[in-house]
Amino acid sequence: MSRYLRSLKPWNWGRSRALALLFTSAHVILPGQTFKTVLNFTGPNGGEFPFAPLVQGTNGSLYGTTELGGFAGEGNVFQLNGQGATVYSLCSQNQCTGIDPIAGLVQGRNGDFFGTTEYGGTDYDGTVFKMTPGGAFTSLHSFDTTTDGTDPVGLIATSSGELYGVTQSGGSNGAGTLFRISLSGDFKTIYNFCSKTNCLDGMVPAGVVQGTDGNFYGTTNYGGNISCGGPSGCGTVFRITPSGNLTTIYTFCPQTGCEDGALPISGVIQASDGALYGTTKTGGSANFGTVFKVTLSGTLTTLHSFCAQSQCPDGIYPEAGLLHATDGNFYGTTSSAGLGFGTIFRITPSGNLTTLHSFSYPDGENPMAQLIEATNGVLYGTTVNGGVAGGGTVFSLSLNFSPFVEAQTSSGKVGDVVNILGNNLTGATSVTFNGTLAVFTVPASSVITTTVPPGATTGKIEVLTPGGALSSNTSFIVQP
Repeated sequence: MSRYLRSLKPWNWGRSRALALLFTSAHVILPGQTFKTVLNFTGPNGGEFPFAPLVQGTNGSLYGTTELGGFAGEGNVFQLNGQGATVYSLCSQNQCTGIDPIAGLVQGRNGDFFGTTEYGGTDYDGTVFKMTPGGAFTSLHSFDTTTDGTDPVGLIATSSGELYGVTQSGGSNGAGTLFRISLSGDFKTIYNFCSKTNCLDGMVPAGVVQGTDGNFYGTTNYGGNISCGGPSGCGTVFRITPSGNLTTIYTFCPQTGCEDGALPISGVIQASDGALYGTTKTGGSANFGTVFKVTLSGTLTTLHSFCAQSQCPDGIYPEAGLLHATDGNFYGTTSSAGLGFGTIFRITPSGNLTTLHSFSYPDGENPMAQLIEATNGVLYGTTVNGGVAGGGTVFSLSLNFSPFVEAQTSSGKVGDVVNILGNNLTGATSVTFNGTLAVFTVPASSVITTTVPPGATTGKIEVLTPGGALSSNTSFIVQP
């Protein structure tokens, strides 16, 4: 049994197995769609329970973490290369500086990976760690629940080169924090949640993203409207400036029934229209969760309420955030229903939802991490249970999307170093930022290193290769 409490969901597992045979009609196979189980986690040495999303490294490989397993049973960092390979097992070689890495990794400009552990460290309140691609491991910070928080998750790399993240509890009010840490380990708490009366600013943050305006946006699991769900509240969407000034954009469940959703446990993304998109685990018309859109001024639209049809073929309990893919649509997962064990879905910006895959035991159970789109155009994700050995899986879903390039950070100033990820980049002849030529090098077929050129403006990055032109999946924001 996973030590991570989010794996405990309000769903009758015996009932879900019994219903699995009834839901075969929920599995939709579209023309050109290919689903594959890429990796089965085998337990002790191979790791188990991959809760976190994958990340693409500059070498072209995908990297991830497992909460448990590994040589010491305290979690793994793995590289998806062929059948998968362990890069580092936490608590190995008598180095128990951190255990249970429930969150994903980010890669810094220096090429090192950074992540967090739920437990371990000096006070057993979690850590931030650094790991080289070769597996050399360094603990950068140990959390203290009474000062800087505990249960850290959700690191992001910003245009400044620093890392930001949240803790889900602890801090001065015991409700979580937003923090900043440099690549060398300099640490600062930016905001303590539940600083306002009755936790109107929220509690238990789920993570943050950096918006096009340089501010940070995210959700809190609880807090906000105290009349919802007893004294805890049903969650919020917030904006925080880099200096720590918080504004609540939206408070969930302002009316009886929570038809707008409740418990947004997975954060938000900012789409090309400037609005924030995300999911709530519960609430909606059937109380099985929602997909929502909220503008920066606070207007919320519920795009879909789950279990919209008999027997819930669209799934229930969306615990992961959304992916905005290169086709302009959003992709996500539900952790239950469908065939009984969760679904992959596509939803258009206007709210038209299609179930693309329903999980059954052999191909995995309970997808709880955000999907990613690798630069080859294929979607990848994880399930925390199921598969051949029961320890979870990595899966891929090909929808025949074209390859693209992706800047490792979404914004930067003129002169900032930018890594551009892609495939088959050797022989590239030009790199442009919204039409402005940049000087670049190609250290490997999977990455281009460049700097934001003088005169560059916000827009798409384009790379001209022998195989054709590749455009970035999103606009690169050129900061003042």
